[in-house]
Amino acid sequence: MANIAVAGTGYVGLVAGVCFAEKGHQVMCVDIDEAKVALMRSGVSPIHEDGLEELMQKNNDAGRLQYTTDYQAAYQQADAVFIGVGTPEQADGSADLTYIATVARQIAESVEHDCLAVVKSTVPVGTNDKVEQFIEDFRVNDVHIEVASNPEFLAQGSAVKDTLQAERIVIGTESAWAEQLLQDIYEPFELPIVSVNRRSAEMIKYASNDFLALKISYMNDIANLCELVGADIQDVAEGMSFDDRIGQKFLNAGIGYGGSCFPKDTKALDYIAKQNGYELQTVQSAINVNENQKTMLYQKASKRLITFNGLKVAVLGLTFKPGTDDLREAASLVNVPKLLEQGADIYAFDPVGADNFAKVHPEGQHGKGRITYTASAADALQDANVCFIFTEWGEVKTVNPESYRAWMRTPLVYDGRNIYSPDSMQAAGVEYHSIGRRPVTREQQKVQEQLAALKK
Repeated sequence: MANIAVAGTGYVGLVAGVCFAEKGHQVMCVDIDEAKVALMRSGVSPIHEDGLEELMQKNNDAGRLQYTTDYQAAYQQADAVFIGVGTPEQADGSADLTYIATVARQIAESVEHDCLAVVKSTVPVGTNDKVEQFIEDFRVNDVHIEVASNPEFLAQGSAVKDTLQAERIVIGTESAWAEQLLQDIYEPFELPIVSVNRRSAEMIKYASNDFLALKISYMNDIANLCELVGADIQDVAEGMSFDDRIGQKFLNAGIGYGGSCFPKDTKALDYIAKQNGYELQTVQSAINVNENQKTMLYQKASKRLITFNGLKVAVLGLTFKPGTDDLREAASLVNVPKLLEQGADIYAFDPVGADNFAKVHPEGQHGKGRITYTASAADALQDANVCFIFTEWGEVKTVNPESYRAWMRTPLVYDGRNIYSPDSMQAAGVEYHSIGRRPVTREQQKVQEQLAALKK
């Protein structure tokens, strides 16, 4: 088993370190935040990720997993240092490689025997070449330090499963020594390994994420057309899904993609193409469709209502997807400020993301508007004039159509994740608007209410 150091304890680094330890390797996770390191030493995960904390505690107790701020001690005797630090998006869409460079220099100045530096962070094609040269420029000891690419393919909310049960592991190397070392490290995982050169590995990451983003934006574009021509996007998606060439995943229409990967990676690949004199028209279109899609519900509601001023607005779901407390590029971050600017009195519910959202929008008055965080969906819906659904949490899905009618002052629901069927909401007397499906009109609602009254 290998002696592994992991730089960075975010989604990429921490999950990788914990899973390496779970497979028997000796792992030291490095972070500059003393408080975060102390938290992890106590067995508490700094991020919400299913199954992660349990594995942390298990491997902490077994002595295979440790945490430190002392990068020199961690890197000195490491067989491999996995780099999992952030590469945030810059204003022009390019990736900020500052953190990568910092870790590379630390490795160069600390390593005392032959070592493989493995970049797991998503980086532009050719970055690994630069990292290797950077390490060589600052190398202190007479040792061999080589760089490899090992991109991650994690979905937040299922990152542990996606690591331990990955569909494939991609490694990009430039020597037989580096390839063999990574093969040995991943051998206990018993998973398919795709071994390519470094630049191909870097491109596989971007090409994979951007292809999925393209599928989502395509389905959202088709959904918008479905509304105009009277088709139902869910029926369309089901019919498409039987084609093996298309597949069943990433066909759900909604209010766009978010998170730490798709928005950043589409813009980064678009930037890389432009830097090389090429225009990725498909990726540019995906970016544009996604930006417009995020406010689709707000636009629909603005046409339906005179104003949001003084209305009680229920917001169900704040994170970009269920199963995570991550807000990056979440639709709520675009829509809530718009509602507050219009004077809405927002009551927001999210089972794990409310605390993070409150850091951006603290509870209380915001100009003409106000935001309050509730402990349940029922509390948010009580006497509400309108409801927006931004995240398909299980706690939201369990609210039945009749409850919207019973709890809300005006049962007017804008569902960005197509949780309910229009027929069931109409039958319950709810005016329901979703994505890519024919809305229930007020006239239809009145007829349904009259029928329901006759049955009583």
